[in-house]
Amino acid sequence: MRRIEFAKIAETVESLCKRAAYELPADVLSALKKAAKKESKPLAAKILQQLIENARLAATEKIPLCQDTGLAVVFVEQGCDVVIDCPASRKGCLTAGKTPVDAINEGVAAGYEKGLLRKSVVVEPLKERKNTGTNTPAVIHWSIVPGDKLKIAFMAKGGGCENKSAFQMFLPTAEAGEIIDWVVDVVKKAGADACPPFVVGAGIGGNFEMSCLLSKKALLRSIDKPNGDSFYAGLEADLLTRINRLDIGPQGLGGDTTALAVLIETAPCHIASLPVAVNIECHSHRHMEVII
Repeated sequence: MRRIEFAKIAETVESLCKRAAYELPADVLSALKKAAKKESKPLAAKILQQLIENARLAATEKIPLCQDTGLAVVFVEQGCDVVIDCPASRKGCLTAGKTPVDAINEGVAAGYEKGLLRKSVVVEPLKERKNTGTNTPAVIHWSIVPGDKLKIAFMAKGGGCENKSAFQMFLPTAEAGEIIDWVVDVVKKAGADACPPFVVGAGIGGNFEMSCLLSKKALLRSIDKPNGDSFYAGLEADLLTRINRLDIGPQGLGGDTTALAVLIETAPCHIASLPVAVNIECHSHRHMEVII
């Protein structure tokens, strides 16, 4: 059995928050560069080059890629042979009585404070909407997997693109074409408001909440890696082609590049239902992961 300290998790998450805010992942940067070379419209190509330069400056100067430094979304895969040491039994310990979730939230709070990142979380949604001042609590999804490692995947999810996400419960008899049409329409309605070019995550199957979770989890996949199932890989390619024909383009000013990738994740579902969710991510697709 392997033990991982509470403080190690907090320190790791703190680092992920800052790095994700400043460093555009290599897969996204590569996709932007490829799109800029292929873009047929001069204005769109110029905007893409500006996004690439923005990424360079952010990494060099250690300043946020975007002023909306996002809601902290964290996916944790804990190996079943891992024990997280939250020393509740140690007298006088500052972490006494805390859980691994507290470690993540402490890391997020420290990362956003020390990284000078905008804090965007309100205590409750309708009454006063008072800012928590720490960008916590994070949205945390925890799962147990085989092995003795702890994988932490962090995503800084901006509000503008998140607001354009959507869910639809299809009839189980629906064909792929119907789903493609709906996903394309969701992206079309998002338009310039969600800061294209996009990375589009789609969750198909499961149930109501799982399809939405799958669409978010899809965004953690490297955008240059298609789905492992050839049918869904083909669906991703078809969707990307259709979306890029919309001529929304970078920042909504027209062009061949409305999306950099479409990523689909699936799950088994009930015989009477076919849930589909779309989670849109902007060009500032900030995601990083670490295995401890």
